[in-house]
Amino acid sequence: MFEYFNPYRIFKINSTLQKIILFCFISVLSVGLVEALFLSPEDYLQKDSVRIMYVHVPAAWISLGIFSLIALLSVSVFLFKNKNFILITKSLAPSGMLFTLIALVTGSIWGKPTWGTWWAWDARITSMLILFILYVLYILTFRIFEDQDKSNKISSIIAIVGAINIPIIKFSVDWWNTLHQPASISLTEESAIHSSMLIPLIIMTAAFALFSSLIFLMKYNTELIKVKNKGLKRL
Repeated sequence: MFEYFNPYRIFKINSTLQKIILFCFISVLSVGLVEALFLSPEDYLQKDSVRIMYVHVPAAWISLGIFSLIALLSVSVFLFKNKNFILITKSLAPSGMLFTLIALVTGSIWGKPTWGTWWAWDARITSMLILFILYVLYILTFRIFEDQDKSNKISSIIAIVGAINIPIIKFSVDWWNTLHQPASISLTEESAIHSSMLIPLIIMTAAFALFSSLIFLMKYNTELIKVKNKGLKRL
């Protein structure tokens, strides 16, 4: 089954996908920006500052999704000892860290007009900061340890243990009394956000997902080149 994950086999496919995804990303992002900045209404309390939501919320969703995927693949590393899973997680981490940083920065910008402060040690915000630190530690592991097996094990442990933080981020607004508002969108209940705001939010999330996919493919191809060069050096 692992022949389908053979890095040499999918190198050319990734190069083609990058062009397709780039076109889709630009198209979806253009529609999303028009919807978010011009067509969606302003909030009756927050006014136009609510438009930060269209960057902040998708960035937070993508960062959580990527780390969850990294943690899942890290479990697979221990179970199947497949090195290509490591290449995939290493390629996912940079975009996950980027979107976590975007979520923190835009959250801070949004917090100033709504909460009156740039930063508060709120449960949701603090747990997102911890997620950013986990991403940094995960990426640094591959740079600090020269022994590949050691770096693979330590990075996988960081991802698996760090996955505990994901439900904390998700349910922090329910478990503690926080400044951060509760979730407005639910898969099991009716969403509290109006469709005029929900549609551009979904479009921007799709654009961010495409962008993260583009970063992943670019990074993954870079990792494949490194693997190929190491193989040639050994010869």
